[in-house]
Amino acid sequence: MTAQAFDVSLAIRHAMQTSATAEIPLPDATTLSPIESLEGAIARCQSLGMRLSRQRRYILELLWQEKTHLSARAIYDRLNQQGREIGHTSVYQNLEALSEQGVIECVERSDGRLYGHISSPHSHMNCTDTQQIIDVDIELPTSILEQVEAQTGVKVSSYRIDFFGTQANSNSES
Repeated sequence: MTAQAFDVSLAIRHAMQTSATAEIPLPDATTLSPIESLEGAIARCQSLGMRLSRQRRYILELLWQEKTHLSARAIYDRLNQQGREIGHTSVYQNLEALSEQGVIECVERSDGRLYGHISSPHSHMNCTDTQQIIDVDIELPTSILEQVEAQTGVKVSSYRIDFFGTQANSNSES
């Protein structure tokens, strides 16, 4: 699914949740774009009719400041260390709402969920040394996409690649 199709599907879902009877014009694919900044994330929340509470703003600010994937617990700890008092429940509820609406990313891992600031389709480098997830933008050559389509009979509309590896400078003995 392209970022624009994803944004349109979010807008449709939001419209269905907020008003079952009112007719709401659907945005075309060109009106919603990937979120590329904190200001863009805040604007997306507002366009979706999400309340921008102090706690929700704190979470967005932290994710855009850190630019890494964090657990709910790490978000809670970091915000409280910064003097931004927020409860556990508030962190979890806001993360759920923001990820459900496509404002932030939620990565499911065997040891729990991690949240990131980029919500548009992208790939990840998973470092097995540090357990860190690094966002990467990869564009596959057309020949590879065509090969996938030929093997599966399905047209590729979007993709995400998960790379796994160790730190390039780690010493390994043979």
